[in-house]
Amino acid sequence: MALADAESALSSCGDSCSPFSEVIELNVGGQVYVTRHKTLIAVPDSLLWNMFSKKSPKELARDSKGRFFLDRDGFLFRYILDYLRDLNLVLPDYFPEKSRLQREADFFQLRDLAKRLSPRVSKDNSISEEISQSDTEEGAQQCGSSGGLETLRTMSVSGAMRSPSLDSRKSGYITIGYRGSYTIGRDIQTDAKFRRVARITVCGKTSLAKEVFGDTLNESRDPDRPPERYTSRYYLKYNFLEQAFDKLTEVGFHMVACSSTGTCAYTSNDPNEDKIWTSYTEYVFCRE
Repeated sequence: MALADAESALSSCGDSCSPFSEVIELNVGGQVYVTRHKTLIAVPDSLLWNMFSKKSPKELARDSKGRFFLDRDGFLFRYILDYLRDLNLVLPDYFPEKSRLQREADFFQLRDLAKRLSPRVSKDNSISEEISQSDTEEGAQQCGSSGGLETLRTMSVSGAMRSPSLDSRKSGYITIGYRGSYTIGRDIQTDAKFRRVARITVCGKTSLAKEVFGDTLNESRDPDRPPERYTSRYYLKYNFLEQAFDKLTEVGFHMVACSSTGTCAYTSNDPNEDKIWTSYTEYVFCRE
């Protein structure tokens, strides 16, 4: 009788018996998310379900501000969280990160989500639309030597018409900008720190920016923007201008203009002290 009463009490308390608060803050790869505890445990036997139902708060990693920390892709986690809210998957029309999102779904042990993202069951995934070399060779063997060559030509043309890489090589402009600073001390020859770049920004058409920079493009400040729209809020995940220039030249862009502004300030009221120079520079690249 006592055992039955205890079980009844446990079932009636529900989430109120959980050591976690109803609203939980997460730090996922530097991106902060706020969600409900019941959302995180929506899928039984998933990684998040095990973390927030089988473990205590003291067992989980936290950042310096006390948020629960997950060392995963902070941008893609928004889609993981959206799926957990109603177990439905809705992605933007132009979403080139399906394979990476599938990897995140596998990590969080969301089997149904990973299955939906699999190229074998996704009707609009570009991988299923590509024609492999083995398929074209097999078609050539079945049609004979002359007929096979014609088949290869026809299939190559049709494949090229569907190829997103060819369609994406459009003309356009991309502007690379950065705000840098450097300090020049009293002895200029021995105390000069040049071009400390905090962030490299990318401005231009969304589809062009994603084509050029791919996974190195941070879209967290302007996610889900359609491919034909323009943005000035993207930035790169690295701070080397030459690396950005190399990526642009590899896909046919060349620099057509450059502009820069700068200001100078002293670190103190003493004019003999170090001077801090700050500048903002933009490089305009074009592909015709």
